[in-house]
Amino acid sequence: MTTTRILVTGGAGFIGSHYVRTLLGPGGDPDVTVTVLDKLTYAGNPANLGPVRDDARFAFVHGDICDAPLVDRLVARHDQIVHFAAESHVDRSIHRAGDFVRTNVGGTQTLLDAAVRHAPRTFVHISTDEVYGSIESGSWPETHPLAPDSPYSAAKAAGDLIALAHHRTHGLDVRVTRCSNNYGPYQFPEKLVPLFVTRLLDGGRVPLYGDGGNVRDWLHVDDHVRGVELVRAHGRPGEIYNIGGGTELTNRELTALLLDACGADWSRVDHVADRKGHDRRYSVDCRKITEQLGYRPRTDFAAGLAETVAWYRDNRRWWDPSAARPDAA
Repeated sequence: MTTTRILVTGGAGFIGSHYVRTLLGPGGDPDVTVTVLDKLTYAGNPANLGPVRDDARFAFVHGDICDAPLVDRLVARHDQIVHFAAESHVDRSIHRAGDFVRTNVGGTQTLLDAAVRHAPRTFVHISTDEVYGSIESGSWPETHPLAPDSPYSAAKAAGDLIALAHHRTHGLDVRVTRCSNNYGPYQFPEKLVPLFVTRLLDGGRVPLYGDGGNVRDWLHVDDHVRGVELVRAHGRPGEIYNIGGGTELTNRELTALLLDACGADWSRVDHVADRKGHDRRYSVDCRKITEQLGYRPRTDFAAGLAETVAWYRDNRRWWDPSAARPDAA
């Protein structure tokens, strides 16, 4: 059988590394090779790829998706691109929007330019439910107009539209996925779940925005990467696929669960002013990927959250540099 050569951008980050470990691990696809291209910013960690580092099917390239000559050389040697690389933290985007436009728009365009030059190539573009904006009730189908509210989601929406335009203009095999909020091990402690867990495990305090009533749909990273792989292997060119977890919680409800899991109480919570452009509720309609590709989330949320908290408790060296020192508590 012919080997498929896959270039994974952002493959040292939280979701990208999970995808790579899954693809090359037990039960993965034996007929693929994987090259990771990652800039190794603060959220990219080579340790995330430790389990596959010695696999003969794996290679790592330290570089920037905005580096056109490098991207061109890599795309020329691969059959498919799975594009995770992105600036993804909403709070950071409020103060440094230029970084998000550069990576999420300019970097995506650089990859697409190379994919067109070296066509045929399959280009799987990983996006987010945040591009839809906020929804009071119901769930967004893939056909819903985009209405992003933060610089982060606006940059991701621009990347989506540019990618899909390359399908319509050049015939490039572009497939877009839009996921809900991910959680799981190896997530950098700036997002809600790992931020709260690591601070609570350290005896610290956690911030809860506004009234805590913002609603998110939670998706375990295992389920997300299975959805991405279904789209890569069986999705249709030019199509968009929502990927959700099916567990909607207010931030206040999630905080209560995290406090309980970490043996803490509400005295450790600081109620802080809401952030700018804070979307009230996200919810994706996943019927398309369910009916067409057979996707369903498998991870029970309670079990997945307990396993995630346990991972951070057992892997302090990964998130706390001081834990490696001989005098660390």
